[in-house]
Amino acid sequence: METLKRVLILLVFIFGVVSCKEEAKSESIKEEPIVIEPKDKVTEEAEEAEAPKVEKQSIAVLKGELTAKGFKVFDYVNEKTKDTVLMQQYFMAFLKDGPIRNQNEEEVVILQEEHLAHLGKMYDLGYADISGPFGDDGDIRGITIYNVPTQKMADSLANSDPMVKAGRLIIEMHPWWAAKGYNLR
Repeated sequence: METLKRVLILLVFIFGVVSCKEEAKSESIKEEPIVIEPKDKVTEEAEEAEAPKVEKQSIAVLKGELTAKGFKVFDYVNEKTKDTVLMQQYFMAFLKDGPIRNQNEEEVVILQEEHLAHLGKMYDLGYADISGPFGDDGDIRGITIYNVPTQKMADSLANSDPMVKAGRLIIEMHPWWAAKGYNLR
């Protein structure tokens, strides 16, 4: 485990050094102060006219689309804002230490690369909205939030993770509700 941590720290360090070099290359030697001019009314109106108008999908339409795809949803009216909030069921997978943790250093590095590729694929395909490790050294190693209609599908996707297949991690899945369209703060 310590070796894996060292490898990850080394990768982060290398990435930091490389990105600092890239920033240094792109910076000009002569720095000029940045001047921000106040906008006038005509400039603001022109920019507003150029900006594409994005129509917000109604809660009723979104609710209908999600329900048709098999998602569990409900809505309520926020008493403070009087806005209708659509809640959707997601599935939170807790990735926990598995029973088989005796892989050698080389196997762990390969499994970690495959694990990260799997999570990236889940995100790219729209099945997972967020993933990440915990910052302590506890039994729960990380989480992934699956944006799929059923727990059976979430279980299947989570259990196809190479780390889980190898027994290094196990999955504990829980249904989880969140407001649709809100960002994390």
